[in-house]
Amino acid sequence: MKHLPKYLIILTLLATSCDKGFEDVNVNPVQATSLDPIYFFSNAEFSSAIATHNYQMQIVQQINTPFTGVVEGGNHNVVSDPNSNANFNSLYLQNGPVNLLTTVISQTKDDAARSNLYNMSRIWKAYVFMVLVDTYGDVPYFQAGKAFLEGINLPKYDDQKLIYEDILKELTEGTKALDATKPIESGDLFFKGNIAQWKKLGNSLLLRAAMRYTKLDPAKAKQFVAIAVDPANGGLQDSNADNAYIAFNSTFNHPLAGYFQGTERGNVYMGEAFIDYLKTTADPRLKVIAVKYEAPGNPIATAGAEDTNPANQEGMPYGYNESTITGVAGFPGKIGSAFKYSQINRRTVGKIDAPEFFITYSQTSLLLAEAVQRGWATGNVKALYEAGVKAHMAQMTTYDVSATIPEAAQTAYLTANPFVPAKALEQINSQYWVSSFLNGSEAWANFRRSGFPVLPINMYPGKDPSVKDFIKRLVYPVRERSVNEANYKEAVARMGPDELGTPIFWDK
Repeated sequence: MKHLPKYLIILTLLATSCDKGFEDVNVNPVQATSLDPIYFFSNAEFSSAIATHNYQMQIVQQINTPFTGVVEGGNHNVVSDPNSNANFNSLYLQNGPVNLLTTVISQTKDDAARSNLYNMSRIWKAYVFMVLVDTYGDVPYFQAGKAFLEGINLPKYDDQKLIYEDILKELTEGTKALDATKPIESGDLFFKGNIAQWKKLGNSLLLRAAMRYTKLDPAKAKQFVAIAVDPANGGLQDSNADNAYIAFNSTFNHPLAGYFQGTERGNVYMGEAFIDYLKTTADPRLKVIAVKYEAPGNPIATAGAEDTNPANQEGMPYGYNESTITGVAGFPGKIGSAFKYSQINRRTVGKIDAPEFFITYSQTSLLLAEAVQRGWATGNVKALYEAGVKAHMAQMTTYDVSATIPEAAQTAYLTANPFVPAKALEQINSQYWVSSFLNGSEAWANFRRSGFPVLPINMYPGKDPSVKDFIKRLVYPVRERSVNEANYKEAVARMGPDELGTPIFWDK
């Protein structure tokens, strides 16, 4: 996808316009009879890129801030409703992916001419709900998005295990039902409706969902891995051309643009564990991801000299606040109110128009490597591992041409850091952690599933008492506890305490 379509402007106007006529209050704002449902679908793709940074990326120790208050969350393992509710509120938003996709599915289910749009919507809805379940556990699913369609304003929360069962079904059926002989949906932002690529996306997402069962039910994992990798079903992503992502621009900025470039820029630093891992392995990605600015709190135009020398990068350790961190051994000091730790490179991965990656060939290749290692699929583990590592390095150029990592450097890295069969699972999943940088929800989910990389426990003194080692889930929005109280209480009674330490079903 190279640019955002102009009709997103139309959708914005539809979402924000106001009619003074009282008789129009109950008109469904996302069900305009004259608007092609592909517009709702593409807006669902676009709005799936959301600003989640105060928990997921901090839990997996890639991004850090020492501060309390409005930026607090995963940095200190504490509950912060404004930050923990981001996924829930954004994805269930009236004009968010859940409502939009539910509407598209309703409009196209019985329309043979739009069967590809119907099945693409089933696949993408599965992606959205994987994020929601992986974040919160039990969530509204079967009744979600039906306020206007069926008058359900307070949807029931569904058992997360049942949601995942349906996700597996929807991905399997939806992917198989895609048909290149039927009308192509060129308004799709990812692949312009290319059916071969959508089949690969559906199967790659099915592989991801299947691997969530690694600890819980290996037999089920193996069963659905077999379906996902079967060439007869369309195969998996096999190059970076198959990456599903949104390319932002100077008008439609990346959701994290304000966090990395705006008023919070002087509060955001690279995590120590992430920087140390990249430094220890002499990873060429470090030079394009991290930087030390001469004036780290300033806008990029006045930030001064930019030191990208890998040897000089320092990640910020976890377990401290803005006061106690100054006593850490080797504390690099401050420049004004900002710290001298490494920050995200605002000219590459931290650009205002940086792409948002959802499902990539690199991630898929690494998951397949693990599946083969476990005996659930056939293939060459070493070759798949190396392909996954190189794919992410090659993917960096999508951020900016200055972030290009030459193939010679990719090969040299793998030569210096060879694949070791005895450490296969650790190497594969540590690379998945790097490959999922800035895709916080997926990095966190795979970290809980696999147990890798091995990260130091965040020992912040004021952490939530339910957190024993790492945060297992995020708590529901405070609003849900009062507005949807009965359904909220039923979910908690079934799932366990609404706490950061309560694990997701596949993490037990």
